[in-house]
Order: sequence, then C-alpha cells, then structure tokens
Amino acid sequence: MNYCNIKKFDIANGEGVRTTLFVSGCTNRCEHCFQPETWDFNYGKKFTKETADEILESLEPYYVNGLTLLGGEPFEPKNQPALVELLRRVRGEYPDKNIWCFTGFTLDGELTKEGAYPRTEYTDEMLSLIDVLVDGRFVNSLKDISLRFRGSSNQRVIDLNETRRTGKIVLYIE
Repeated sequence: MNYCNIKKFDIANGEGVRTTLFVSGCTNRCEHCFQPETWDFNYGKKFTKETADEILESLEPYYVNGLTLLGGEPFEPKNQPALVELLRRVRGEYPDKNIWCFTGFTLDGELTKEGAYPRTEYTDEMLSLIDVLVDGRFVNSLKDISLRFRGSSNQRVIDLNETRRTGKIVLYIE
C-alpha cells in the first residue's frame, strides 16, 4: 500500500486532535474529488513498518484523540491488509483512542454485502476496529459546506459502536 500524507495534530477530520493517514488508491473517482491525485495506487510513498511506527508514536500524547483514515480509499481491497494491521496495533497500544475512517463505499450497501467489490477477508475486522465511519461517495450536486465531517448531504457519519450494539445504523451525535 502507498500513502500520500500523514497529518499530525489534524483538527478537521474527526473530533479533537488527531493523526490522519491519507492512503493512495481509489476506484470510486468521485467527480470534483478534493484529492484526485490519490486515485493512483502508486502515488506517494510506500507504507512500511517505520510508517506505522511513526503513526503510533504520534498518537502517544494525551491530547491526541485518535487516528483518522482517509484517501484515496481506505477500503480498497489492496489497502485493507496493511490498514487492518495498523488498526490492530492502534487498538492494542492505545485502547482509549478512537478511530475514524472516511470511505466512498456505503456500510450497508457495499462494505457488508457479500460479493460487493470492496469486501475482502479483512473488511469485517477492519470495521470492527473503527469507531466512526463517514460513508458514501462525494456527490457534487449535493455538496454542502455547512455539513460537519462530510462534503455532500448523501454522506453519513455513523457511530459504529452503537451500530454494532443495536444491529441498526446509528448516526454519530456531535
């Protein structure tokens, strides 16, 4: 897997201060994407153990709330193996930190539907390690700059912990 950027002390992509990993590779190719360069799976740098170590180290300060995964597309099948390994480490070393993920795929339409393109042997575990999922492709005609943590009104900010607990999609309450 490649990545294009790591932002430390990010306050735009989830609640509180975060470390944000921007992965490379996206087949969704949303019109008016804010980072079309990340569609290329070869864009940026190779994600290595040292990269993961850097991310884990950045999460250490008490005031860092957690990790956010963006793209590109974290749930691209090619990206899931490396990301699930990273998320396991984050959960193991920082169980009190939260994990957010932004995806163009929908939870109930593509990520949990057998046979759907993004579903792999890693998808369910990856979802189990994420606290908040922002799902759905960016749709320019539904763009709304007043929305928090999403670019278009079709996208949802889902509380995955409550969704798992109740068995139905529960939106994140700010």
